[in-house]
Amino acid sequence: MKLTMLGTGNAVVTECYNTCFVIEDERQYFMVDGGGGNTILQQLKRGGFDWMQIREIFVTHKHIDHLLGIIWMVRVISQGMSRGTYEGEANIYAHEEVIELIRDLAGKLLSGKETRFLDDRLHLVTVEDGESRVINGRKVTFFDIGSTKAKQFGFSMELGNGSKLTCCGDEPYNEREEQYAKGSKWLLHEAFCLYGQAEQFKPYEKHHSTVKDACELAETLGVQNLILYHTEDKNIKNRKALYMEEGKQYYTGNLYVPDDLEAIEL
Repeated sequence: MKLTMLGTGNAVVTECYNTCFVIEDERQYFMVDGGGGNTILQQLKRGGFDWMQIREIFVTHKHIDHLLGIIWMVRVISQGMSRGTYEGEANIYAHEEVIELIRDLAGKLLSGKETRFLDDRLHLVTVEDGESRVINGRKVTFFDIGSTKAKQFGFSMELGNGSKLTCCGDEPYNEREEQYAKGSKWLLHEAFCLYGQAEQFKPYEKHHSTVKDACELAETLGVQNLILYHTEDKNIKNRKALYMEEGKQYYTGNLYVPDDLEAIEL
């Protein structure tokens, strides 16, 4: 089982792709978010994935750097179904607002031929706060992260033997997430910039965290492995080293600062 970061950057990056990833489990794939455009297709290809094998997709929220790549996935999956090259069915999970937005955008931007499989073989699945679904044989529980910007859901996936992987979305941890995040074997959390760069990048004004904040949180929650993403990209070549250096001052678990297309064994 592995997690591949298709993108690791925030909304306006140019040196990497927007944050999205794939969890691979015995040749089954769970894709989370799509970034901001059709570069999602390139990233999937570069990551060694065939988009025709993607059957399960989750969209955290409506911001364009997470949603617009999903419209491209709707397009290519629907075209594949129409041509007979995409076998079986696919599911896109999200809260009600995002599902309705995907449906509306698809109806306005894509042709009738491209959307005729919606709700037939390409299912838009509304999930509620605290609702669980079995995805690729694993229990996944979706939860509202309590965003004050746009309604956003994270998720927690059971890995077996009592361990879990939790994704907190792209905003700072909220206490309402404690039941999911606490004691996680793996925690995915945003880290917009270094703590020493807070004056430059103003993460708190954007409802984001610093590396120090995320690492102190993970230490408090007893997280074994912390993955940092959704970062700025002004010093992308040195990002990993700098974030690791700061993070290890506050977190004693295993810290990961992945680059685009980097795979992590879970």
